[in-house]
Amino acid sequence: MQRLIHRATDLCFIRTPLAAALASALAFHAPVRAEATLPAVEVKARQDAATLHLDEPGTTGSRTGVTARELPASIEGVDSTTIRERGDHTVMEAITRATGVTGVGAGGNGSMSFSTRGFSGTNSVGLAEDGVRLSTGAGTQTYPADSWGYERIEVLRGPASVVYGSGTVGATINAVRKAPSRDASAEALLGIGTDGTGRVGLGGSGALGESASFRIDAYGHTTDGQRDFGNASGSKVMSTLRLQPRSDLRVELLADYSKQKPERYWGTPLDKGRIDSSLRKENYNVSDSIIAYEDKRLRARVEWQANDWLSLRNEAYYFEANRHWKNVEQYSLDSTTRTVDRSDYLEIKHNLEQTGNRLEAGIRSAQHRAVVGWEVATVNFRHTNNAPYGGASTVSARNPAHGVWASPDPTLPKFDTRSHLNALYAEDAWQFSEKWLLMAGIRHDSAKVSRDELVSGTDFDKTLHGNAWRLGLTHHLTPATSVYAQASAGHDPVTSIITMNLRNRDFSLTKGRQVETGIKQSLDKGLGEWTAAIFRIDKDDIITRDPLNPALSVQGGNQHSQGLELSVALTPWKNWRFEGNYTRLQARYDELMEAGGVDRAGNRPTDVPEQVANLWAHYRIGPVLASLGGRYVGKRYADNANTVALPSYTVADAALAWKHDNRTTLRLLGRNLTDKVYATTSYGSQQLVLGQGRSVEIVAEVKF
Repeated sequence: MQRLIHRATDLCFIRTPLAAALASALAFHAPVRAEATLPAVEVKARQDAATLHLDEPGTTGSRTGVTARELPASIEGVDSTTIRERGDHTVMEAITRATGVTGVGAGGNGSMSFSTRGFSGTNSVGLAEDGVRLSTGAGTQTYPADSWGYERIEVLRGPASVVYGSGTVGATINAVRKAPSRDASAEALLGIGTDGTGRVGLGGSGALGESASFRIDAYGHTTDGQRDFGNASGSKVMSTLRLQPRSDLRVELLADYSKQKPERYWGTPLDKGRIDSSLRKENYNVSDSIIAYEDKRLRARVEWQANDWLSLRNEAYYFEANRHWKNVEQYSLDSTTRTVDRSDYLEIKHNLEQTGNRLEAGIRSAQHRAVVGWEVATVNFRHTNNAPYGGASTVSARNPAHGVWASPDPTLPKFDTRSHLNALYAEDAWQFSEKWLLMAGIRHDSAKVSRDELVSGTDFDKTLHGNAWRLGLTHHLTPATSVYAQASAGHDPVTSIITMNLRNRDFSLTKGRQVETGIKQSLDKGLGEWTAAIFRIDKDDIITRDPLNPALSVQGGNQHSQGLELSVALTPWKNWRFEGNYTRLQARYDELMEAGGVDRAGNRPTDVPEQVANLWAHYRIGPVLASLGGRYVGKRYADNANTVALPSYTVADAALAWKHDNRTTLRLLGRNLTDKVYATTSYGSQQLVLGQGRSVEIVAEVKF
């Protein structure tokens, strides 16, 4: 804690000229006119009628504050009320109900990896909290994991590099925190369920003195799981202190801490290319295995409304992530002997520290909402491992004797990297007539990475540059209906930037380009809202093989995806509410050669379904709300050869809520009602991560 306090103190003195100028302005500026006040930041409360939140402003799709209806792009959010109704206690569960988003999380990527619009993984689908991203190290993201404490979880589909930088060609998922309020309130959640599941959530907000307010959220959960070593637990505290001494000045201080111990499961081996459902509850890890994540976060925000057309915002932060894995991760089933060969005895540690600052100016006039900003960050990363991960054993496929972890290879710090990240960006939403809005944005990113080998290898320095832009036009046919078209360009790294190695040092960023058009409409008489979009994304400079020398990896491959997305929220009759979405997608490699000169052109990328659908139906009978939900994910492939298939699946969930009074709600939640055996993703080409079986939980929610 003392170390965190010192780091928080350091944040107040980040040595940038713009930050110094802002600090000086905040300290000595003259009084402004009374009308120059900061806008409220609380997210609108969700109404009982079905809605897609088209008229709510936000920062996920653009930092200009345009509404979802105005934005010439596909954006979707799931609010906290909907999350509780569905019993989605994790960010993964909540956002994979959104249009076209599927989870591809596994132990090796922190279980926070997603697929959408034909692109998968942490280097193509970004993850942020309140618009700020933690750099991805070795393909791993671990935060935010739990949905408690967030007002909304949103997804901006398609290239989002203008807003979020590199690694966002597929989409960006942004968790929006609950904000402090001077109105006193408190809430609690208590849940118990099958498989030894228990959870507790506490949250509250209120005033402190004449000009301060706070928000604090705490959450903890535990479960015994449905298989050996399926036990998991986690806890977190999120806190915000807001100081607002004048109507034109706001200061926020945030401090968070979280700790996770996820299920120690790396998948189930295939039996001749198929899932053997009899092995569903088996786990082939060792008894002393470890997966543990710890995240610490400090932030300081300042916003000053200089006058009625200019606002200045500065956000300084310090993030720290410590991760530890010690597992046996690869399994191969011998169908004849009914034994499993185990290999890859891995021990890996990540120690990541990121210090950064974002300075932004907002400019408003009768026709323009513009922002100009500068982001800077320094990331220190240490990778400790026991490569080449020796060790092997064989166990029975049923009721295995797990044994303990043992490898002939010592666990040592292998490399350090120090990365300096800079970005300049600008956006403008130009309302050039009552019915027309033109949005333009541009961004330049640079990343200078220095890698020091600690055992063997060659040290190196590398600088990457990437440019992104977005140009979109929105036309309001009526106040309730808008159509839009946009073109955008962004970039993804070929590997996590801050952990690039000598082998991929000479590769540049890949380039993604998108064209998209769509419609967003609110129906008459409060019937509901719906949106539709069609798009195409082309990505160039992916890694392929040299046709003249297939042993040599080069840039020059490309892939594309195109599709249709529909989403709808309807209240067709009294007491009825429906929410649904559907995605139809085609994704292909246009040019890709793998080892040995094998041509993969025309094949589908891994972990990409061609159809995804979600549907929820709710019926209210007095104080009781009955809900039934279904989710369909189409067939995917575990390899670029498209020879190992993950079968399509449909999972049904249900909820029954009784509102005892305005403060107390009891919920009965059921997940995977048919106890479907299905795979969420692959871990290697012969090992699939199976989804959870049937579970039941009772949850009590209380407001004070």
